[in-house]
Amino acid sequence: MKNTIITNVRIFDGTGSDPFPGDVLIEGRRIKRIWAAGQPRDIVEAHRIDGRGRFLMPGMTDAHTHFSWNDQPSLAAIQFMPPEEHILWCVGVAKRYLDMGFTSALGAAAAKPRLDVVLRNAIDAGNFPGPRYLAGSQEITTLGGLGDNTLPHMPFRELNFGEVVSGPEDVRRAARMFIKYGVDHLKINLSGEYIAGIPAEASPFSEEEIAMLAAEARRAGKRVAAHARSSVSVKQCVRHGFELVFHASFADDEALDMLEANKDKHFVAPGLGWLVSTLYHAEQWGITQQAATDMGYARELEVASDTLQKMHKRGIRILPGGDYGFAWMPHGTNAKDLEYLMRYVGMSAKEALLSATRLGGEIMMLPEDIGQIRPGFLADLILVDGDPLTDITLLQDPEKIAMVWKDGNVVKDRLRVTEPILV
Repeated sequence: MKNTIITNVRIFDGTGSDPFPGDVLIEGRRIKRIWAAGQPRDIVEAHRIDGRGRFLMPGMTDAHTHFSWNDQPSLAAIQFMPPEEHILWCVGVAKRYLDMGFTSALGAAAAKPRLDVVLRNAIDAGNFPGPRYLAGSQEITTLGGLGDNTLPHMPFRELNFGEVVSGPEDVRRAARMFIKYGVDHLKINLSGEYIAGIPAEASPFSEEEIAMLAAEARRAGKRVAAHARSSVSVKQCVRHGFELVFHASFADDEALDMLEANKDKHFVAPGLGWLVSTLYHAEQWGITQQAATDMGYARELEVASDTLQKMHKRGIRILPGGDYGFAWMPHGTNAKDLEYLMRYVGMSAKEALLSATRLGGEIMMLPEDIGQIRPGFLADLILVDGDPLTDITLLQDPEKIAMVWKDGNVVKDRLRVTEPILV
């Protein structure tokens, strides 16, 4: 790899400091030096990219991705996509995320047992471009729970969206199967979901079943992610040490107290994109605002907004990632979650960017490698036309994402202005 110096940019370094004008030197995969404007620079041989005052920020992390959700209007359309076409779909979606500046992503569940693992391995091997990726299992669910779509006349495994279990030993079997496949973390559905006809505040798993999953995860050194909308399910996450809490819409004061007392262990990815889009943007696919309200989504969005504002004030880590991959919220539009963090959670623009960058490094278990622009960190970077701190919606426009680097390599370049010089 050749050295690259990015000059004349406003640097948002992800540390919490305000942006400052300066230059950044990339050496191989990593950031070598940063110069604030006016500081004398060393003489180096490098390719120069003149940023012309653009906004340089760390690559973002999506904390709740389903690369195998295929932009269709139903779970059935995902379930019945043949595996050969399905992995090709995932490859295309991974590139889509990378082009939008998401250089890291955490898989929130795969539609088939090994899709996430195969995709992660292919990205890591350099076979296809994509974000650095943590692979999830299928959704582990229970009989009658979210993801159990069994019908009497259909083969069990052919129809089910999740891995259906019943009883602690069945949980052990499922956990060990996914661990054998090589997942980075396990996913369990601890609460319901309105669109599936199961109340969001339902909590279908027994304590014994949850304890078994926790024990198997600890034994293998794996984290656990949980679909946890209900207050009971959030408390189950904390009690059993499940690090990745998805949604948490109905967390009561006791659940918030528990999360706050353990805020260095847990991350919350509320999935606001799903709530907002299903409520307001799904009419073309048969879900009117009234229908979504009748299901319960208007109430959930209102309660979730209040809950998440309290959570944010308590210093609990909240990250973007919104269940994208349905027809009314396709992949590649997930930067909308940063806007929703401001609108519904009360974050400032800077806080929303930090949740996608610095906190992204933490949830990806690479806090000393990604999420900040600092010497020694991996060169995962985005060059943006305009200032997201003034207008966060710029990150939703692919035309405004001028360049993207991952591991020091340019993976998107709309400028094509590099030139070799002595600086």
